[in-house]
Amino acid sequence: MNEELLRWTAYRTVPWRNGGGTTREVAEGAAWRVSVADVAGDGPFSHFPDTDRVITPVEGEGMLLTVSGTRQRVAPLTPFAFPGDAPADCHLPNGPVRNLNVMTRRGRAAARVRIVTVTATAETVSEPDEILLVMPLTEGLALVAPDTALARLDCARRTGPGAVGVRGEGTLAEIRITTTR
Repeated sequence: MNEELLRWTAYRTVPWRNGGGTTREVAEGAAWRVSVADVAGDGPFSHFPDTDRVITPVEGEGMLLTVSGTRQRVAPLTPFAFPGDAPADCHLPNGPVRNLNVMTRRGRAAARVRIVTVTATAETVSEPDEILLVMPLTEGLALVAPDTALARLDCARRTGPGAVGVRGEGTLAEIRITTTR
């Protein structure tokens, strides 16, 4: 089967590598991982050698992220890519955030994250060498076929060519992962 429905309520919770909190694992492959982390306070990010990250605040007012000494405001629903092996520190000037986090093993996989507003229907087509994940960031969205309601932070995963259709009104994250052979 090329398509799978992943439910927020079934995601496994695991501790952060640095011990500073927990993350919920959405999906993973040999060279990639998608998770959702709750960040309650300021502090360093875990170090992931040879890994690229794309982080997107999906709840809260965003954060100030310092990567290799350069401070960057990461606004809500704005994907931000950075090397996972660079020193990174987070400051939460407006309180806790929940982040969508996509990590890929450098040289073995790459990821793109795009935020999409759905006003009636939307269809996302995946390429033969892609893993496509579609994650509602708001309530009010459903898969077109099969007709299935999606809760906030559920995820539809498609491997290989094909389309994922979504209907309703809301916002979703489109995550595309390409692996190299």
